[in-house]
Amino acid sequence: MEIKPTLKQFGLKNKEIDVYLATLELGISSASQISKKADIIRTTIYDIMSNLMQKGLIGQTQKGKKRLFYAEEPEKLKKLLQEKEEQLKEILPILKSLYSTAGTKPKIRYYEGKEGLKEVYRDTLNYTGELVGYVSENILNLLGKNFTDEYIAKRKKSKIFARVLGPDSPDVISYKKFDKESLRMTRLISKNKFPFSIEMNIYGNKVAFISFKEEMGIIIESNEIAKNQKLLFELAWQGAKK
Repeated sequence: MEIKPTLKQFGLKNKEIDVYLATLELGISSASQISKKADIIRTTIYDIMSNLMQKGLIGQTQKGKKRLFYAEEPEKLKKLLQEKEEQLKEILPILKSLYSTAGTKPKIRYYEGKEGLKEVYRDTLNYTGELVGYVSENILNLLGKNFTDEYIAKRKKSKIFARVLGPDSPDVISYKKFDKESLRMTRLISKNKFPFSIEMNIYGNKVAFISFKEEMGIIIESNEIAKNQKLLFELAWQGAKK
């Protein structure tokens, strides 16, 4: 991993990074020594040092009449990160408010391939509350048991309860046996009468469609579409055998 690009993410400018790294290497040293090591003109070094001291990355001491500088422990970078996280927490409610009211057009995201389908499933874990949908045995066939078990474990950890409708196939009947421990309720529907070829999940203000045959997934983010799909699910749920 390259050091400079990473340090930039802490809000440090190029010259600040050069001075900070030079001070780390030199230990307690004078401005002229740091200026020479960092290859920065001495007339600008004090302004840079002042910025770094404000960020808690560099300290100063006195030796006689001479002013010396030293780098603080690199662990101080954690404090910078924590401060940024706190600042983000403060403005996050405002950003969410802007996001939820920024227009009424549905947002649509498209995913391809097995990894794309996994991303669709992972997106359902970003919302608390109930998840409802139509399932099939195809997730086991295409994405494998390891991913399926991992997904269920993460859903349980997030305390997301699932109500699902699935075909009365041997795989789904076996899947239903573990409902209680999987934080789930499954109702079976006739595979012959209702041969659904895709899976659908409804969560929050999103509806996710998954086509295993085409290895393609779509997430639609819309309050109205999610609300109406939830109503259709409830209608099907009431008609399914308990």
